[in-house]
Amino acid sequence: MERISDVFLKREAESLSRYAFLSANTAGRMTPCEPSGMRTEFQRDRDRILHSKSFRRLMHKTQVFLSPRGEHYRTRMTHTLEVTQIARIIARALRLNEDLAEAVAMGHDLGHTPFGHAGEVAMRRCFDPGFAHYEQSLRVVDLLENDGEGLNLTYEVRDGIVNHTGEHMAKTLEGVVVKYADRIAYINHDIDDACRAGILHPEDIPAEIRSILGDGYSERINTLVSAVIDGSADQPRIGITEPVGAAMDSLRSFLYENVYSNSAAKAEDAKAQELLHRLYDYFVERPEQMPTLYFNNIERDGIGRCVCDFISGMTDRYAVELYNKLFVPQVWGHNA
Repeated sequence: MERISDVFLKREAESLSRYAFLSANTAGRMTPCEPSGMRTEFQRDRDRILHSKSFRRLMHKTQVFLSPRGEHYRTRMTHTLEVTQIARIIARALRLNEDLAEAVAMGHDLGHTPFGHAGEVAMRRCFDPGFAHYEQSLRVVDLLENDGEGLNLTYEVRDGIVNHTGEHMAKTLEGVVVKYADRIAYINHDIDDACRAGILHPEDIPAEIRSILGDGYSERINTLVSAVIDGSADQPRIGITEPVGAAMDSLRSFLYENVYSNSAAKAEDAKAQELLHRLYDYFVERPEQMPTLYFNNIERDGIGRCVCDFISGMTDRYAVELYNKLFVPQVWGHNA
């Protein structure tokens, strides 16, 4: 009887674009393991990420707004799900490997610190100026997840995770798709959240940008996704048509000036950075108080690196609770 995974592999070979990365061609894993009879290798990677502790913690990590009172602000989890959906839509339209794109998207932010980019800045200041969340994401899946055993992901998913942002470029088209999906997702949902917070109004977006991308949330996403699909069709590269690409860059610059640097949106960032810096100094001096996983890695990686790993894995809530426990005097309670 033909295995289900073989059916999937055959379907990929018959239906995907000649530019797609086939699961059968994976460079494999750092530690070889028996193939699954039910899933392709990239499907297994997706499932390993989905069931990991670091993925679940994303639901309590900041996207842009720290500890918002409203129930509808994005978290790092909802951001990841939006990136994954956009990546799948683009990959499907281009007949690329959806499973590979999905796995990369699900894992791309696993190494993000508590308090979003404020936490990243804190780690750069107290640990290493070169600290980057995408490298930390790779470290999570390679060395920290699964009680230190790592998730043992395929080379292609690992490559997509560590190259999903900035000037970095993944070696597969599916990995590059996630790079575009990430930007499309955060630009649009950060506008939505900024409007919800009252620090931005839709009409504040320059008219020339709105005339190209559209006025509403759904319209902008549709325009951007369509432009990536049109700009990438029938060629071995992922791109975006103009003038949509230029309008997206302009909108991103607008957000940096009016949202990401906005004093109202970033009012608590300095406090968050100070909180993490104090936690870092505390555990550098008392590494034995860290969980066993991080303490046991000190001989291999050094104290600073292991404290950074511990703090980077925290949720916003856990970091605040731990800080209060360590540094804030508790009110004495006594029942007469």
